[in-house]
Amino acid sequence: MRKLKRLAVYCGSSEGTDPAFMACARDVGAQLARWGIAIVYGGGCVGMMGAVADGALSAGGEVIGVIPEALVHAELAHRGLTELHVVPDMHSRKALFTSLSDGFLTLPGGVGTMDELWEAVSWAQLGYHAKPVGVLNVEGFYDPLLAFYRHMTECGFIRSQHAGILIARASLPALIDAMERYEAHEPLIGRAPRA
Repeated sequence: MRKLKRLAVYCGSSEGTDPAFMACARDVGAQLARWGIAIVYGGGCVGMMGAVADGALSAGGEVIGVIPEALVHAELAHRGLTELHVVPDMHSRKALFTSLSDGFLTLPGGVGTMDELWEAVSWAQLGYHAKPVGVLNVEGFYDPLLAFYRHMTECGFIRSQHAGILIARASLPALIDAMERYEAHEPLIGRAPRA
């Protein structure tokens, strides 16, 4: 069983409409810090991103931000992090997320969060990484997405051997446990790199 030391956390740069989302973000940051798991995230100080970072920092955790130059002002780069990497663009951001992290944890978010999540799943399918991709299904937020993922599998657009790449749970302890037990699937191209 792998021990996760650093997780890329994907989530919204806004707060969402349900107060449970922000509360969850703060709790996730604090709990990961208490478990000794460092956070790599989008580098902002607003919305759920800021709540995850502040939750972890308040619990003494390590938080590494990765933010593109163009978003430093738009997402209000968090200046109180352990490290803040300013990168040229989104492609560089996602590549650094992947290289710095042992896995990917997704909380509620919008289009940018979906882009990051699907790229992590796609790269696992292709064998560019062999890291676990987790979704914390807060208040059933991801029920429609998980149903669509099953639908894509049933329709033959996700191969059966890749259906288990996306790991979803309703509680953080259950999700981290499942992610630590994850065994990489046979990739489409060659062999999966070591996690």
